[in-house]
Parts: sequence; C-alpha cells; structure tokens
Amino acid sequence: MSSDKTQIFRIGSVPYLNAAPLTRDLGNELILATPAKLAEMLRRDELDAALVSITEVLLNDRYDILDGIAIASLGEVFSVILAHKKPLEEANEIFCDTASLTSVNLLKVLLAERGLKPEFKPLENYEAATEQDFVLLIGDRAIEFQRAHQPSQSSGATGTHEIFDLGAAWMEMTSLPFVYAVWALRRGIETKELRRELKESKHSGLEQMEQIIQSREEFDEAFRRDYFEWHIHYRLADDEKRGIARFCELLRKHNLGPVFEPKFVS
Repeated sequence: MSSDKTQIFRIGSVPYLNAAPLTRDLGNELILATPAKLAEMLRRDELDAALVSITEVLLNDRYDILDGIAIASLGEVFSVILAHKKPLEEANEIFCDTASLTSVNLLKVLLAERGLKPEFKPLENYEAATEQDFVLLIGDRAIEFQRAHQPSQSSGATGTHEIFDLGAAWMEMTSLPFVYAVWALRRGIETKELRRELKESKHSGLEQMEQIIQSREEFDEAFRRDYFEWHIHYRLADDEKRGIARFCELLRKHNLGPVFEPKFVS
C-alpha cells in the first residue's frame, strides 16, 4: 500500500487567473476545467477534490469544504459581471456563460431581491456576447469583455453595455463578502494528506504572489496587480462564512434549493 507521501490525488481547478495562487504548486496532479465541468466530474467521483463553485457544495450534500481557503470578494470582483444594454428592469432573458454555476444563482438572487425573474438561457458562444442585451460572463472572459470594450470608470459602461458587477451588488445588499469557490472534498475517502497539500499550496502561492503577478501571461502586469490586491481574496473566515450563510438563506427564500448546510473540515 502506498504511503501518504506517495499518494496521488485527483485535483481539479478552474483555468482562470484568480485560481493561480491556490494551485501554483499542485503541478501535474492538477486537472483544469470550467466550474460546470468540475462539478460533473466530482459527481461522478472522478476527482478527489476540486476548486468548485460554492453552489455545487450547497446544493449537493456529498462534499466537505476545506476550511480557511476560498476565492472571494468584498465589493467589486470584476470577473463576474452582467453586461446589459437595457436597464435591469427590462430584462426578459439573460444569456449565461455555460461555464458558470454559482454566478447564475447569485444573479438570480440579486435580481429576485429586486422583484425581477427573467428567463436564463445558455450563451452559445462568446463571440455572441456583444450582441446580447443581457449577458452573464465569468472569469477571464468577463475580464476580457470589459477590457476589450474599454470600460468607463465613471459610468461602468463598455460601449453599448453597462456593467452590473455581481460582487459589488452583493456587497451593497448585504455588507458581506461573497464566496465564489471553495475546495470541495469528496466524502468517503481519507483526505488528511490531501487537505495538507491544498493548504500548503495556498500558503506557498500567497508567499509567491509578487512572482505570480509578474510572471503570469493573462492581461498586463498592472491589471494583475490591481486584480489580486483589490478585487479578490483567498480567506474563508467568519465574515466569509456569514456571507455563505446569507446566500443559503436567499437561495431558500427564492426556491433555488434544496440547500444543505455547509460542512467545514480543517
């Protein structure tokens, strides 16, 4: 039988810039996929752990959450947006990035709290995003969309689109951080060594943040620095857990469940 030191775990993560500090040291063990694909793989027990949308954990009672680590924002996140040509109140249908899980449910909650319940449809391809009156984008695609359209800092406009930043909207509504992704651990296996590996990877990644900012190829260095220093953080502490609890309440309120209580493990 293999010892803990030689055990190889199947670990999944998103291929987005925001995951870089958490996965930098995981090397060849890492399987990259969209949030939606990672969720499918977890459900089929094809992964032992994945940096997956918080919605996947809350709506499926089959995972533990690794405590202390998340991808979260306190205010504008920049990489989770609804681009809209018309006022939100006129939204009848919204085309959604098919990679997304949590962002769709977060947007449903934010709009439902405003009395709005539009139809949500899959975005067939990213090239069509600029043509839609309402389009939800996440990750690097959301960043690319805003940068390509040279957003106005004063108005939040990108040419013909206004930008509704979901992180900013959540903060305005709740005064709490929003947690987008967590390490979901498959139950039924021994995860002590896996948990240690993921925690060490985060610690190493945060120590190497300056190198990550300078060496990554996505976008430009000035943007990467702004993004990591101001838009996202990697804590999963009391405030973030309160944010998760509030999200659970609102998912239940708007019948987006069943919603299960998160189970945190250290």
